[in-house]
Amino acid sequence: MEFEPLSMGNEVIEFDMMGIADDAVDIEHPVDEEDLLDSSPVTVVAASASASAGEVYIPEGDTNLEPYEGMEFESEEAAKAFYNSYARRVGFSTRVSMSRRSRRDGAIIQRSFVCAKEGFRVDKDKPGRDGRVKRPRAETRVGCKAMLVVKIQDSGRWVVSGFVKEHNHELVPPDKVHCLRSHRHVSGAAKSLIDTLQGAGIGPSGIMSALIKEYGGISNVGFTERDCRNYMRSSRQRTLGGDTQLLLDYLRNMQAENPAFVYAVQGDEDQCMSNIFWADPKARMNYTYFGDTITFDTTYRSNRYRLPFAPFTGVNNHGQPVLFGCALLINESEASFVWLFKTWLAAMSGSPPVSITTDHDRVIRLAVTQVFPMTRHRFCKWHIFKECQEKLSHVLSGHPNFEAELHKCVNLTESIEEFESCWFSLIDRYYIREHEWLQTIFSDRRQWVPVYLRDTFFAEMSITQRSDSMNSYFDGYVNASTTLQLFVKQYEKALESRYEKEVKADYDTINTNPFLKTPSPMEKQAAELYTRKLFMKFQEELVETLTFLATKIEDQDAISIYRVAKFGESHKAYSVRFNVREMKATCSCQMFEFSGLLCRHILTVFRVTNVLTLPPRYVLKRWTRNAKSGVILEERANDLLNSSRESLTVRYNNLRHEALKYVDEGVKTIDIYNVAVAALQEAADRVALVKKNGGKMASVNGFGRDERSAHGNHSSTSFGDRQWGLEQSPSMDDQDKKIQKLSRQLERALRKCEVYRANLLSVLKDIEEQKLQLSVKVQNIKLGMKD
Repeated sequence: MEFEPLSMGNEVIEFDMMGIADDAVDIEHPVDEEDLLDSSPVTVVAASASASAGEVYIPEGDTNLEPYEGMEFESEEAAKAFYNSYARRVGFSTRVSMSRRSRRDGAIIQRSFVCAKEGFRVDKDKPGRDGRVKRPRAETRVGCKAMLVVKIQDSGRWVVSGFVKEHNHELVPPDKVHCLRSHRHVSGAAKSLIDTLQGAGIGPSGIMSALIKEYGGISNVGFTERDCRNYMRSSRQRTLGGDTQLLLDYLRNMQAENPAFVYAVQGDEDQCMSNIFWADPKARMNYTYFGDTITFDTTYRSNRYRLPFAPFTGVNNHGQPVLFGCALLINESEASFVWLFKTWLAAMSGSPPVSITTDHDRVIRLAVTQVFPMTRHRFCKWHIFKECQEKLSHVLSGHPNFEAELHKCVNLTESIEEFESCWFSLIDRYYIREHEWLQTIFSDRRQWVPVYLRDTFFAEMSITQRSDSMNSYFDGYVNASTTLQLFVKQYEKALESRYEKEVKADYDTINTNPFLKTPSPMEKQAAELYTRKLFMKFQEELVETLTFLATKIEDQDAISIYRVAKFGESHKAYSVRFNVREMKATCSCQMFEFSGLLCRHILTVFRVTNVLTLPPRYVLKRWTRNAKSGVILEERANDLLNSSRESLTVRYNNLRHEALKYVDEGVKTIDIYNVAVAALQEAADRVALVKKNGGKMASVNGFGRDERSAHGNHSSTSFGDRQWGLEQSPSMDDQDKKIQKLSRQLERALRKCEVYRANLLSVLKDIEEQKLQLSVKVQNIKLGMKD
């Protein structure tokens, strides 16, 4: 449990674990290893942050996998994963020991990861009536001082502030490291084998014997018999029973409260086993703003039946995970994924994303190819690294440096030729060229190795490190023991938590000014355009230009080619092509194509060519503080309007969206206001007339005229459920003429409304474009005045 540190000031409280001040307050996480073993099973490693405990984080340029003070990490989770991987190599288990929170916002600003044998266990065992302890347990803590302390910097990165290497106990040899708590988990392949053998009536001991034979030894299995028993206990109940009905009832209630909430069931809703998809209005609207790249995460096992809970997520303008929809699947078959992708795409207006990231799975790839033929499909690199620990456990145990070299080969190579040369050199050095799994992932290299993917947008700030935005949306709310009944509550809590974080990020961006590190007009411009998180990343790139040199090596008409390298590192240079007439630049690192932010290399060329502000083409609207304003994805919103006209849910959502958009834009000036009021009044009159006629207006968009011609003189006019022939009323001709007159007036009003709307959208688009160019003109005027 974590407590708020006691302090009377408003400042952020920090401390150094290597020398804690007298007034420092420590937040301890007392966890006994034996208690953990007897509590929840360790059979499932959750996605992202949780899963990263089994992954290795490699800082750029570091290959020895030993911590040192000053080492930096992208996130707290990356630091934890790195230390746990180091512990696996050395032979000890890790856990979180202490934390420190900020008094301002309660965010964690310091973490301490320790050896599992740190400290001494507090005796909590209560004696029974006979005076004996009910369950005596062996002592596991011996006061070991080994630890790693990391704290967050102003830049948002985490840095090692303390590291103690020495242990006061014997370390575990490689063939027994799988017994340590932090290094144990049941892999996906092992789960499948356990399920098969359990279905055949084989007990835990027999299953473990089969696993040992299958993997070539107990050390290669990766978990103990106790873990196997825990997994089997959690998966005994295989059918959904009434819990599915609870979820369906919840979805129906949500749609009844808000028609814009959509859900779909594959098959009959009354069946116990059904695939279910749903998306709330916010998720669907978020996709219109940030639907350029998505992640489809199937690593969850959200309940005791092990059905995959699969959320669709993306990245918002603060770099935070954003939800685009969720699903519960009966199985992970190709048919299930095809159904899900098609259903999700229909709910998202039918507009596919630019890129999609999924687990490394053959079946998912087949479904993605079928439903998203024009979308760039990427396999999660971290999922493949995790597979590596399972598939190459014999190599890792005998060659501790192999994993570091593999990460370096994948992450740090700059060209396709360099990667492939490094790859073959690595596998030949360890005599594993013929390994079947390595051959498979190499054949798939274009879908997971960064050097092949840099030309496509994935909204990630770093190619070599795992971004916080890649963390699964529901981490901390859904785990392997979550029932469907509890899942509904946890789902809503997760949505509330993510929304609060987004609101907080919006508030910080709007109401606080970032610290500028240079006098550059470009930095000031970026601070006014980008959200706080994105500006800090841009600022980092801009400041780095001070250490880079740009040398022009070729001129081709309006295009100049520059060689850009860091001072003292001329061997590692990048090529930048700059068209001064079009203000267009491209870099060999392709950071802008991959992340949507300019790299330090292009910014260096801008600096030496006196480009003082960002050209508009290099300010992606989706990263700005105004990402949700204006008409950023008007075309996609129109697609949403037209794709499902027969759906009450879609009609309600789109009509509300259009109305709110006219309210926001219609009040800006008196002229726009008058136009908007007139258009809305005309539309209201038309709606009232159609409603009066039973919802069957005879001339909406010209439909009535065609229908009238088809019926001829003997046709009848429909009002509600009653029909009146022309001969039944002496005033029918007058009524018909009046309707025709009103219809012509309404058609004219409709054409006016469309013209007004087109003009309004044109003005708004011009304003959005001019806003991005205005800062450039202002700076040029200021410079001219100074001269």
